[in-house]
Amino acid sequence: MTLLVLAPNPTSAASTRFRLEQYFPALREAGVEPVLRPFLDERALTVLYRRGAALAKMHSAAQALVGRIADLVRSVRASVVLIHREAALVGPPLFEWLLARVIDRPIVYDLDDAVWVPYVSPTYGSLLSRLLKAPRKTNFNLRTAARVIAGSRYIADYARQLNAHVDVIPTVVDTDVFVPRADEQRSGPPVLGWIGTHSTLQYLRAIVPALRTLAERRRFVVRVSGGTLDAPGVPVEHVPWTLAGERGQFQSLDIGLYPLVEDDWSVGKSGFKAVQYMACGVPVVASPVGATIDIIDDGTTGFLAADHDAWVDRLTQLIDDVALRNRLGAAGRADAEDRWSLRRHAPRFVEVVRQAMRAS
Repeated sequence: MTLLVLAPNPTSAASTRFRLEQYFPALREAGVEPVLRPFLDERALTVLYRRGAALAKMHSAAQALVGRIADLVRSVRASVVLIHREAALVGPPLFEWLLARVIDRPIVYDLDDAVWVPYVSPTYGSLLSRLLKAPRKTNFNLRTAARVIAGSRYIADYARQLNAHVDVIPTVVDTDVFVPRADEQRSGPPVLGWIGTHSTLQYLRAIVPALRTLAERRRFVVRVSGGTLDAPGVPVEHVPWTLAGERGQFQSLDIGLYPLVEDDWSVGKSGFKAVQYMACGVPVVASPVGATIDIIDDGTTGFLAADHDAWVDRLTQLIDDVALRNRLGAAGRADAEDRWSLRRHAPRFVEVVRQAMRAS
């Protein structure tokens, strides 16, 4: 049996790796051959996030659309089509409509963000965000899917208004790969770390005042990977993000930062960064927004911080107390293995795909 997997981005994007690709071995063991077809290739993704280069972006988008047309032909031979978020990054759900109504393929629809919420990207601005995101297509995709996989309870609650066949499968990690660092002697001030993208850097900026207050009282370094943080008064170290070095970057931290701003978009986020910190035994401090409330047991597997004073207080405790860091890190690791691991959730993912195949 063949599963055609349509994703917006290539495997350098975390959602493609962790929502889709890491399940491929389990699918193959179950007799299902996944074929991944991202809308953008690596080159097009790089062009898209480059400032300016309008002609290059238009050319990349045109190539991507032609590629999707070829995928419609491939779908005829597929048993099921799995669509992660959307089949194309631009326009209405044309490809989804053709797959469901014309080619008549059963669709598994996977979403890990509140993509139905109008969202102004800090990269694209208001007008281009409306053209690219087309949030209303989500409702069509939910209605026409044979099965829906939701990354959180919040997303599932929305999806169930439009589809009765919804399963919650959080974004998880392979806890045999994301492991705590080996014991080693460390010197220097504690390393507070944030790993993300230029589009999520806005959340880290929101706690700069708290970090500035903390810097007046304690020694530490904020290690930022995936963006550039301008924070006068805060000791910041920038480290380029690489796919090969991703696990090591998490392991190198003493404390993980996961700030969010409470709005309709952020409430729908799956809280995956917290899971990555926890799997690597790194104590995490996060905003109590969306899925982080389900993931983190405040004071046991990490800390939740709702405002400036709470961020300063929780980080001060962790900077001052190595034993507390070790205790929270170990508890977080155990919880990641128990509730947020690939080993736990892969069988359910495979079963959802097989249910869609049986329905077809």
